[in-house]
Amino acid sequence: MAKYKIAHIREQGQDMIIVPLDSSFNLKSQHDQNEVMDALQAAATSAGLAGHVVLIWKNSNTVRFMAPPQWHPFFKSPGIYQLVMSNLNKELTIY
Repeated sequence: MAKYKIAHIREQGQDMIIVPLDSSFNLKSQHDQNEVMDALQAAATSAGLAGHVVLIWKNSNTVRFMAPPQWHPFFKSPGIYQLVMSNLNKELTIY
């Protein structure tokens, strides 16, 4: 069982379930990153949370993310990591 603090927000008319992850996430293969994304999306759906899961993490001084392409400009904006961290408002559990 793993627990994640999340920011469940509505931005630009879209429900977003933003999951900040440790920088070690950057070392995972694309396949493993996709598996984490799928597991978190399934957990969010099971918990009744509306929206798409977005993963966000820091890699050195760079903020990395996995999000739908139309949301990339939002997640590339300055201060996005701090915005997410200041809006953690729920917890999501993967069993």
